[in-house]
Amino acid sequence: MKTQYYTATSLDGFIATEDDSLEWLFPLGDLNDSSYPAFIAEVGALAMGSATYEWMVRNAEKVAAETGSSWPYTQPAWIFSSRKLSAIGGANIRFVNGNVRQVHADMRSAAGSKNIWIVGGGDLAGQFYDVGLLDELIIQIGSVTLGKGKPLFPRRVLNPNLHLVSVRQLGTGMAELRYEVRKGGIVDVV
Repeated sequence: MKTQYYTATSLDGFIATEDDSLEWLFPLGDLNDSSYPAFIAEVGALAMGSATYEWMVRNAEKVAAETGSSWPYTQPAWIFSSRKLSAIGGANIRFVNGNVRQVHADMRSAAGSKNIWIVGGGDLAGQFYDVGLLDELIIQIGSVTLGKGKPLFPRRVLNPNLHLVSVRQLGTGMAELRYEVRKGGIVDVV
């Protein structure tokens, strides 16, 4: 069982635009032609930040067109937010606030032998990294630049804690990098 940050980023290191849009990603390829189907089959629980969740709620029709459902996850999801958010009907969602370490145990229990997916954003993945709970980064790099936006991983990792495991081309618009997180390094939070 691993806690994984699986995400897409622009060439210049942004996972979303300044207004949290992910629309830049959709023209770059089909989910079914990526590692996503095999990846999601091994996921038992999700962690998601409030900005990612709110984007999914606002763009339910686009999400449904891309994935087949406005809430495409059957796994239980923990939504990290300091604000009160509306739940999506029929979705297995828990709204939480606070330290990711305290919530991780519940996520592990729900996931069983499967993995935990840190859906986004980058700061939430960084919080799991900061307390030593992030095991792997799976980063799909799109052939676009955004100029500004929400950073991929707003942490400075100075030691060689990220060990490159594989590189894979996904069509003509994406490349996938997989990193194992080696524990015990120093982190400077930016």
